[in-house]
Amino acid sequence: MDHQQEQVMREVAQRDIRFIRLWFTDVAGVLKSVAIDPGELEDAFTEGIGFDGSSIEGLTRVHESDMLLRPDAQTFQLLPWRGTADPVARMFCDVYTPDGQQAHSDPRAVLERVVARARELGFTVMVHPEIEFYLLRPPVSVDRMVPVDNAGYFDHVARGDSNDFRRRAVRMLEDMGIPVEFSHHEGGPGQNEIDLRAVDAVTAADNIMTARTVIEEVALREDLVATFMPKPFIDHPGSGMHTHLSLFEGEENAFYDPSGEYQLSRTGRWFIAGLLAHAREITAVTNQHVNSYKRLWGGGEAPSFVCWGHNNRSALIRVPVYKPDKRRAARIEYRALDPAANPYLALAVLIAAGLDGIERRLELMDEAEDNVWDLTDRERQVLGIEALPASLSSAVRLMRESDLVAAALGEEVFDYVVRNKENEWLEYRRQITPQEIRQFLKVY
Repeated sequence: MDHQQEQVMREVAQRDIRFIRLWFTDVAGVLKSVAIDPGELEDAFTEGIGFDGSSIEGLTRVHESDMLLRPDAQTFQLLPWRGTADPVARMFCDVYTPDGQQAHSDPRAVLERVVARARELGFTVMVHPEIEFYLLRPPVSVDRMVPVDNAGYFDHVARGDSNDFRRRAVRMLEDMGIPVEFSHHEGGPGQNEIDLRAVDAVTAADNIMTARTVIEEVALREDLVATFMPKPFIDHPGSGMHTHLSLFEGEENAFYDPSGEYQLSRTGRWFIAGLLAHAREITAVTNQHVNSYKRLWGGGEAPSFVCWGHNNRSALIRVPVYKPDKRRAARIEYRALDPAANPYLALAVLIAAGLDGIERRLELMDEAEDNVWDLTDRERQVLGIEALPASLSSAVRLMRESDLVAAALGEEVFDYVVRNKENEWLEYRRQITPQEIRQFLKVY
């Protein structure tokens, strides 16, 4: 065992931790967990813990079912909601095959491979996500979704459930070593946002999975329900996960150039150009559900068109205002991602698209200076601004033809995502909605 693993072994013994939960994610982005006894921890580090991979969405086929979980000791943290009387810890795992090879179908491995490619080019990828979600009062059902308040953007609600909730959630995240930058009420009633500080890409994806779990756990303890559904209400804003990205070369921010327009370097411009060039074909990954497209095309400042702008919140990609003397903060913001995405796969395709722009030195289109939603279709056409896919079906068709997405995800994950999303669309098409019934059922 290495030093980090030995340190975990000592901490488990010193704190008398009785259960260690091994976390990993299926291809659909659902968190999976298995608890082991401390006596199994050394074997978990050195040999891995076996499980039936064929029972996990997208991991492997039945005749190749044996797989291994190997915990990443650097992700060891106590679960604060379990208390101190009978402490429980968790570690994220990488998935391996019995012959010791990292599983190609493991979403965390997909992101690790793209990050390794960035490293070969001399870059460290930093990611800062903004996680939006709604808090609802139980009982919650298809016919009953009641927000906890009627507040709006940045509102302070005296003695409000959202205030107490965010405080407890942020404290819990920081107890787990996940630094939080901001938390506030968002634009919709009962809608909240928690922004995590920038960390490397794999850690960011781990943190997103942890934050979603913490938010759900705290909500349950507050007798509330948290949902990361992209568009739960027709008349209120959808929930996004605006994602800030930057590249570092050693200690230097590769996106920063004091002489560049908006202090953005050529590398930063190439990265944006790559994202824009591949935006339509990666959308089935960054926005993986039928409901995602009701957010993208449902108003509420959701980005619907492929363009960029300086501090332009109608653009798909925004270059935030540069803060003097904070060159490390130079970054770009990708605004389409939603909180229901698999963060490992979504970050993998975003980074791959940006790196492709750098490698091919793609020319960046002109900046969108106007509110893109207010332009006519003809005006957008003249400016060369394309629309993002309007449905999951359209997004999957574009993804199916994408060499970049296939290379980034790998053959196994790519094929599974295509099949899984096609099935989701077919299942959706079979539904008969209340709107259809109202349209055709006339009562006299």
